[in-house]
Amino acid sequence: MHFLQKSIRLRARSRGFHLVTDEVLQAIPELRNIKTGMLQVFIQHTSASLTINENADPTVRADFETWMNKTVPEGDPDYLHDYEGDDDMPAHIKSSLMGASVLIPITNGYLNLGTWQGIYLCEHRNHGGSRNVVISAWGI
Repeated sequence: MHFLQKSIRLRARSRGFHLVTDEVLQAIPELRNIKTGMLQVFIQHTSASLTINENADPTVRADFETWMNKTVPEGDPDYLHDYEGDDDMPAHIKSSLMGASVLIPITNGYLNLGTWQGIYLCEHRNHGGSRNVVISAWGI
C-alpha cells in the first residue's frame, strides 16, 4: 500500500470560488502509482473551505458566491466575533457549511471525478491571503 502526504500553499486569491484541481494534481505526481485508492485534500484555515462542483461554466462559481452572501450576510449586528472585520464571522460560518476537506477516489492513477467536476477553493474573506492545504493519498 502507498501512503503519500504533502503540504502545499495555494496562492492568494480574491474572494469567491476558484478551481484548484490542477494545482493539487501538480503537487502530487506520485498519484499515478496508485491503482485503487483515495485522495483527501484538507485546508488548514477557518475562513476558507473546499468543495467539489462544476468545473466548466464559471457562472456556477459566481452563483455559489452570490448564494453564500445572501445566506450568510456580512454586518449582522448579532455577531459577537467582529473585531477582524465584517467578512470574518460570515467567513467562519461559510467555511463550516462548505467543509474543510474533500475525499476523492483514485482509479488507475487518476482522480475519479465526474466529467464536469473539479476541486474548488472557496475563499470567504475579502483578503484571505495564501492558503495551506494538506494532500494525503493512499491505496494500492
